[in-house]
Amino acid sequence: MKLDRLAGLDVRIAGGTDGEGAGEGPVVVLLHGFGAPGDDLASLWRVLAVPPGTRFVFPAAPIALGGGYGDGRAWWWIDIEGRMRESTGIIRDTNEIPEGLAAARAKVDDLLGEVQEALRPPPGKLVLGGFSQGAMLSLDVALHSERSLAGLVLLSGTHIAAQEWETRYERRRGLAVFMSHGENDPLLPFAIAKDLAEVLRARGLVVEWMPFRGAHGIPSSVIERAGVFLVRTLGGADGH
Repeated sequence: MKLDRLAGLDVRIAGGTDGEGAGEGPVVVLLHGFGAPGDDLASLWRVLAVPPGTRFVFPAAPIALGGGYGDGRAWWWIDIEGRMRESTGIIRDTNEIPEGLAAARAKVDDLLGEVQEALRPPPGKLVLGGFSQGAMLSLDVALHSERSLAGLVLLSGTHIAAQEWETRYERRRGLAVFMSHGENDPLLPFAIAKDLAEVLRARGLVVEWMPFRGAHGIPSSVIERAGVFLVRTLGGADGH
């Protein structure tokens, strides 16, 4: 794994022919969640089953939280403690458009452009995904961007910007999506994630939905199924 800087973000690049991103294989970009350090998902490159030569990019979000979050970072600010006092679940209003979402979206879209220039994945062999806040952002980027994507990996995310997203699903009709969510997630309600999966299906995206017994995390069962998804998706036809 090597450290680099793309689109103004610190990134970790792994996989490929040398473990540091060399080669001409597919590329998977994974965005960490709120409050996590930049390398939070980096260990996944060693455990996800992927086509030979696949490269991984793990960007660190631009906002350093500091304080009680230590090395934690964020794509946009969330007042978790305040929201937990108000109710169970960080996000219950699916129409909410978080302040900072547009800036984060632009940053990630720029990142994807620089990833394509630097790593040159084959056409249609780029997957975007993430965990929690990173999953929300990944879907938002996919719905706004014109970039070709082979698929999305959305781990324990939720539904935001519903009215805005509704106008953009058509452009991603047929896109392969893997979604997982814990049935006992105390932060992002399971029911909202399940409803989002149904919305995506109804709008023509091809969704593989994986509920699991657990809370807000990425258990081994999800890693296994996500690997199967990546092999199938990156080994198939060009993306949308």
